Amino acid sequence: MKLGIIGLPNVGKSTLFNALTGAGAASANYPFCTIDPNVGVVQVPDARLDRLAEMYDPQLYTPATVEFVDIAGLVRGASKGEGLGNKFLSHIRDVDAVVHVLRCFEDGDIVHVDGSVDPARDLETINLELIYSDIEQLEKRIDKTAKLLKGDKTLQGQLDLYNKILDALNEGKTARSVELTDAERELLDDVNLLTLKPIIYVANVSEDEASGVSDDNMMYKSLKAAADLEGAEVIPVCAGIEAEIAELDAEEKTAFLEDLGIAESGLDRLIKASYALLGYISYLTAGPKEVRAWTIVKGTRAPQAAGKIHSDFERGFIRAEIVAFDDLMACGSMNAAKEKGLVRSEGKEYVIADGDVVLFRFNV
Repeated sequence: MKLGIIGLPNVGKSTLFNALTGAGAASANYPFCTIDPNVGVVQVPDARLDRLAEMYDPQLYTPATVEFVDIAGLVRGASKGEGLGNKFLSHIRDVDAVVHVLRCFEDGDIVHVDGSVDPARDLETINLELIYSDIEQLEKRIDKTAKLLKGDKTLQGQLDLYNKILDALNEGKTARSVELTDAERELLDDVNLLTLKPIIYVANVSEDEASGVSDDNMMYKSLKAAADLEGAEVIPVCAGIEAEIAELDAEEKTAFLEDLGIAESGLDRLIKASYALLGYISYLTAGPKEVRAWTIVKGTRAPQAAGKIHSDFERGFIRAEIVAFDDLMACGSMNAAKEKGLVRSEGKEYVIADGDVVLFRFNV
């Protein structure tokens, strides 16, 4: 899973990326500091895995991961090649979902590319550039499909769908704002529209608001209102504070968050939200050799989930022995859970639930 961090220059993208990944991406107070995308792999925080590690004291501890890509800052006119426009847009096409960072605080020492701070305007600026790019992409696809239609009338539904999306784009709406069936989404897969990608907005707030956004922050309110129109989530984060937290060890981090009055860091909330954005869940395996979180799409059946571990597990699947995480913790051990009848034997039709602790039985 790959998520692209986007935004105008100097909104805190690279600072946020550095805090997320510890990868040391360049961060500077001038446009286009980031030219080639930086990539970092981030662990998905999961307290359940920590508890299993305490129970089993394993040799290996393997959490789920998310890949973040820090993409160059966009400017007005990118769809026409301004700034790093075409390069920027091609990098976005390569990601599964988008994390759009917007600055929600004033600071005279940090240059804003448009001369003033207005996150709702900045959101519209980038969305319009992505929309313009999608219009160009879709018009080419419509022309091609219309020509093919002469020899294959079954393409009419596809053409109608393309025109429906194009109408929305021409009205300044994103493709993801259009209600689509699963079948229609499948038809759009190979068109790779930028505004169809799932998105999370990150409000980069001041250090004073690291523990909570003020009711007086009209910038945040305007961003939230704009995001609500497309049903997107907004996560407030202070990138500067998060960068400081990222340099602390676990014990220091806990103490620092307590001092700030924060239950969970903004980055942890962002990582979890990003993981959930694409409909991913984790099932868990546990033992003295390893405790591990396995990433699957919500709705995955047991044999296919087993295939994430090894293809032989899916091919020779017999059954899955499953206990809910909370039941296992309440019992204190797998043996105690079995004695209480809380370990279930499930077959090929069972749909794995988030947090299931699983042992697969197979024979090849």
